[in-house]
This record gives sequence, C-alpha cells and structure tokens, in this order.
Amino acid sequence: MKRLTIADIADAAGVSTGAVSYALNGKPGVSAATRERVLQIADSMGWRPSTAARALTRARTGTIGLIVDRPAQVLGIEPFFMQLVSGIEAALKADPSTALMLAVTDDRDTEVETYRRWWAERRVDGVIVVDLNDNDLRTGLLAEIGLPAVALGYPQSRDLPCVWSDDGPPTEEVVGYLAALGHRRIARVAGPVALSHTLRRDEAFTRAAQTHQLEWSKTLHADYSGDSGARAARRLLSERNRATAIIFDNDVMALAAMAAAQEMGISVPEELSILSWDDSALCQLVRPAVTALDRHITQHGVLSIETLNDVLETGTAEHRQAPPPVLMPRASTSRAPR
Repeated sequence: MKRLTIADIADAAGVSTGAVSYALNGKPGVSAATRERVLQIADSMGWRPSTAARALTRARTGTIGLIVDRPAQVLGIEPFFMQLVSGIEAALKADPSTALMLAVTDDRDTEVETYRRWWAERRVDGVIVVDLNDNDLRTGLLAEIGLPAVALGYPQSRDLPCVWSDDGPPTEEVVGYLAALGHRRIARVAGPVALSHTLRRDEAFTRAAQTHQLEWSKTLHADYSGDSGARAARRLLSERNRATAIIFDNDVMALAAMAAAQEMGISVPEELSILSWDDSALCQLVRPAVTALDRHITQHGVLSIETLNDVLETGTAEHRQAPPPVLMPRASTSRAPR
C-alpha cells in the first residue's frame, strides 16, 4: 500500500503542501478554520506523523539549492545564469548565514535524484527550480517529498510558487518593431522546444506574424549554444528568399549568428537585422551593438529568494510576476534592405 504523504492530504483538502505541513505541526501560517479542516482530513485518511521527521524540519541548514540541467559547455558561456545567480546572491546578502548551493546535471533524472538526496539528507532548506516544461514532473515530486521550492517560469500548480514574466507581449512587440522598419521576412531562432517559455514565445511569434501580415516567418529551435545559433543562421541565410531580420532567444546565439553572417559576406544591419533576448553585457561589447530585450534577469533572482523566504516562513507563497522586458534598440537593427 502506498505511504500516505502530505501531498495526498493537500489534494484532499484543496490547499498547498506547505499549508498542510504548518497545520500538522502547529505552526502559524494558516487560518484556524484551515488548520481544523486539514487535521480532520488527515485523521480520516490515517495520517501518522513521524517524530524523527518533525525534529529534522525544525532546523535550518542555511543553504538554498539550485540545480541547472544544461550541458556544461553551454552553461559556461550563458550570461542568463550568471545574471540569475548575481540576483540570488544580492538577495542573500540580507542574511549572511544563508548560502547558495549550485549543482549542474546532465539530465532530468539526475536532477530529480539530487533533489531527493538533498532533502533526505537535509542539506538544503529549499530549492529554486529553472527551465520548467509544461506538466513538469518536478512539480509533483517536490510536493510529494515536501521539499520547499520556488520555480522560475509559468505557474502550473498551487504547490509550486513561481516567479514568471509574460513573454507574449514582448515577442509581439519586437515583431511589430521589425515590421515597422519594413521587414517582411522575419525568422526566429528559439531555445529547446520542450521548455514552457519557448512554446509561449513560439505561439506569440506566430500570432504577431499574422497580425503584421509578413511575407513569411519561420522558427528554428536550437540549444542556446553559439554553435547551434551559428548553424541556424547559416541555414536561414542560405535560402534564396532569405530573412532580412532574425530574433534570437539568447545573446550567445545572436553573437554567433553575427559572426556567421560576416563569414557569408552579409552585412549587419544593412542586409540583416539581428535582435536578441536577455540583454547581457555582451550585447554592448560587440560592434554593431545588439538590439535586445532587457528581461531584468537579476530581478528574477531577487524575487525567487523573496518568494522562497515566504514559503520557509509561512509554508506558502503567491506567484510573483517579474517586471516586463524592455526593448533596447541598438545598431544591429535598421530598415529592411530594398
């Protein structure tokens, strides 16, 4: 028979696993009515608390975990995670007793097992989850084992508070910006198709292309690496009726594409406009400087710590929406060639 977990009680009571934990352990953070209802449901389901587990949950480790499931060669040059960690560390300065534990894994199964091991050994107080997929299996796992967590990505469950931003409007904005410059053939080099934010950008790009009645639009999916960005650019620029503008889902791919265009004798921005998401320092260190969407990534890191602190203090937290991205026009975009 399957062992009863607090996730089972949360489903039956219609509350978060954090609320169940606080109700069962007599801690503040839930109303008296909710506490009474949770206790009654738990009793009817045959819940028997573990005194050893209770003892363990009273102590803090002073460590927040972050696992990144990306190839090491991509992570080493990806500005997104450096900015994210910078925001996390800035938020942690308010509590010098808390540190960040970072792990890099090669696949999702290893990531899942690492969560299980960290929580079984009480090595972390909570974790920040990145790269959400739709119907992400980690949401259920974290609720099942009771590991406090916050995710960066679109909200999927009440059990997993999220820090998120709506990628639809900014995607439509950049297509409109390029269309206003006269571009009628616009391509997009996106991240992995499995990621939730990639799918939403795909949908928004398709809508925007229809709205602005482009001659054609096309999306290629890559892995955020410079090599994949350059390959995608060469493929798009080798077509007879080639794109006059390309949008990239990160700065590394955008810069690699600029180099590929130069190799092919295609001038940026006179013959090809390039635009990127994220807007790291790389965008202003190259010539021409790259037009980009500033996503306030460090702020995502700050908000993730603030949200996780709410979970650790009260057992629950609301989803938080980050500031919308801001378009930063620079020299890599110009009017479409005649």
